Amino acid sequence: MGAIAPTPPELSQRILEMAATGVYRESIFEAFKPLATKKQISSAIALAKQFGLRTDASLRDPELGTYYHADPEQVQQYQALTTTAITLSEGDDVAARMSATVQALHAMVTIAGAVTVVLVVIGSLCVLSGRLINGAVVYCSAFWTGIIWLVQRQLMQKALLPPRA
Repeated sequence: MGAIAPTPPELSQRILEMAATGVYRESIFEAFKPLATKKQISSAIALAKQFGLRTDASLRDPELGTYYHADPEQVQQYQALTTTAITLSEGDDVAARMSATVQALHAMVTIAGAVTVVLVVIGSLCVLSGRLINGAVVYCSAFWTGIIWLVQRQLMQKALLPPRA
């Protein structure tokens, strides 16, 4: 045999590519039979369902099983995801990983905003107490922290909002 078994994300990507033109479940199992176990293929199908693999009940065949299809645009999005640094393994819950990522993004933006506000308050206290140079340095720090906050906020909004049609 000698062939290296593809990882679940690679299998899922291939399944999504096949489903872009439509494919039956048994055809998927036949295509990947030499490369992976039935359990691995089933896991890859489950992962692909999280990225746009859909079933069409009206085309179900008694011998070939479920008919799958996928939007080519969603296939491209999945391909872009698999080329990034995110590594998915067989048991990963993609929704939980994405939720944790979104929470981390929100935390980073919130922290940058809070630090900006705190620096403005400290700078104001310095100016009110007569420490003008210290106040200017702290205000400068607040300015740059505010710039970082704005950039982070824009990037997060761009990443989390769906693309416009």
